[in-house]
Amino acid sequence: MEKPAHPPTPEGHHPTPTTHPTSREEGVSAVGEVECRAEVVRHHRVIEAWLTGRAPRTELDVFAAAHTPDFAYTTPDGQTLPLPHLLAMIEPAHGAAPSLSIEIHDVRVVAGADTVVVATYDEHHHGRDPRDRRATVVFVRDATAPHGLRWRHLHETWI
Repeated sequence: MEKPAHPPTPEGHHPTPTTHPTSREEGVSAVGEVECRAEVVRHHRVIEAWLTGRAPRTELDVFAAAHTPDFAYTTPDGQTLPLPHLLAMIEPAHGAAPSLSIEIHDVRVVAGADTVVVATYDEHHHGRDPRDRRATVVFVRDATAPHGLRWRHLHETWI
């Protein structure tokens, strides 16, 4: 006899994968976690390539396109920047950190709905400024965006 994919609950029901809690947090679906991790890592590869100077200057458009027009970034120091200000800050930083490498750890979805996904992750910088940060990101689902997610809000805190 074949074992069911999920053990029966005391009431005899089998939970479905979309309602089965993740191992990290009760009640939060794992749906979207793979996409969130892939997008966070992809986006930070773009940032890393820009700041090290490995990316051509045309890559700033790739970075910008990953965000919604009303994107806001709250820096670890508490300043909130709308997308135009963030782009103005990043554009002249091309090649400013040639030894930078960024590692992403512990990406996890903390909430999700039809159009929005909220995730957290840790970002570890190596190189000239090795300060680490913990981030919370709000994604808007968008089939035309990388991994189906567009950055709507990002809040970072020093760790």
